[in-house]
Amino acid sequence: MANEPLHYDVLIVGTGNAACTAALSALEKNVTVGLLEKAPQQDRGGNSALTGHMRFVFGGIDDLRPLVKNTSEAELQGLIDRLPRRTVEDSWDEVMSVTSGQSDPDLLQVHVTESSNTMHWLAEKGQDWVPATGMQALGDNILIMNGGGYGMQQRYYAALDRGGAKIHYQTAAIELIQENGRVVGVYAITPTGVRKFTAGAVVLACGSFEASPELRARYLGSGWDTVRIRGVPYNTGEGLLMAMDIGAMSHGSWTTCHASPQDINVPEYTVPSSFAMSNGDSTDRYVYPYSIMVNTNGERFVDEGEDTRGRTYAKMGRSILAQPGGVAFQILDAKARRMNLYPSNYAGATGAKSNTLEGLAEELGINSENFVKTVTEFNAAIQPGEFNPNRHRVDGKGTAGITPRKSNYALSIEEGPFEGWAVRCGMTFCFGGLKIDAQTAQVQHVAGWGIPGLYTAGEMVGGLWVGNYASGSGMMAGATFGRIAGTNAALFAKS
Repeated sequence: MANEPLHYDVLIVGTGNAACTAALSALEKNVTVGLLEKAPQQDRGGNSALTGHMRFVFGGIDDLRPLVKNTSEAELQGLIDRLPRRTVEDSWDEVMSVTSGQSDPDLLQVHVTESSNTMHWLAEKGQDWVPATGMQALGDNILIMNGGGYGMQQRYYAALDRGGAKIHYQTAAIELIQENGRVVGVYAITPTGVRKFTAGAVVLACGSFEASPELRARYLGSGWDTVRIRGVPYNTGEGLLMAMDIGAMSHGSWTTCHASPQDINVPEYTVPSSFAMSNGDSTDRYVYPYSIMVNTNGERFVDEGEDTRGRTYAKMGRSILAQPGGVAFQILDAKARRMNLYPSNYAGATGAKSNTLEGLAEELGINSENFVKTVTEFNAAIQPGEFNPNRHRVDGKGTAGITPRKSNYALSIEEGPFEGWAVRCGMTFCFGGLKIDAQTAQVQHVAGWGIPGLYTAGEMVGGLWVGNYASGSGMMAGATFGRIAGTNAALFAKS
């Protein structure tokens, strides 16, 4: 019968990056593996299908060579010339810096020390990368996934097919099943009714709660229920809730999230099939480090050049959401065009152009008097130094005597035509999640012990990111802890 119980040694909820790495690592232990996917097949993969890169530790060109195909030595050398290395210490300091020292040190230690091993393991599983160009080159990672996240997910599914894993689509987990405290399966809802899946161990890797307006309002606060989602509509938090229903310990920052500047007309959400058909064109609006951002009152409200784009973009959305109407504008002058500062995806951006600041303000609906005053004061506050839009390191060219100051990349706005781009907050995922044992990815109970048979990875893990995040870190952590979760779930199931 269609709704008869099914059994797998390892049952994984989700089919994104973390879920797929969990499945592949479990298969290495010669166990049966099943995956539950809420979405239809064409939209499988969650937010992982919509991303582009992983942030990892590397020591030089020898660490990059196994990760890329059809890339010349000259191209590889060009990458190393831009960013010679990223050490374990660099990565540790970077995460601690962007999280104001609040990242869970046990999780972070595993994240930074295992990232290189995980990358090379992924390459053995058929994954590959290419040099970062175009939009992705605005970040401070040097490699992007071949074919983006969508291409990476398709390679995962091919590997899972070869390994004999079974994916059940339009199957939404709703409840964990326990026997004597041990997790032994999941109840899931399908188009034909409730189905029972039993398992030797369960791995939850089904994302955060960003697609639930109710949970966003509950945990993030006023205004967050109306934000647009830079991702899929399927991540509505059931995995977190059903784990906490059996006593899983919540962990990390449940009031902060990954939220970045997006086009004012960003859709309510994006599904992988539509993203693939658009050739990966994104609504990301990440030229802000070289701009000034103003609100409808014509006032600056944030240090646009606090750090490199890759270390600030995930918190910029929160600042934009706090402005009147949740709207802001990225303002640049003609020099930005000559210097080729715009990424290719700005060709379709929502904005306006004018030969005068007053005309631009009128076009965008900005208070003209305040706007002209803001630009004049900003230009006068720029300090001597060389403007250098290096994505890997800041240039130190800032302002003095104005609030907020601009710490780096201060480029005057004085030469028409002037351009302005309308942006809003777009949310990707929430930083709060479940407490796990960093070495095994086993979910921890509020009473202080590991829940037998339950593991988690990906955006469901709480504690790594607090308030901010470095570009590509989530995919890297998802793969690292996914691999750990799958291995330990398989060993537990076999025991």
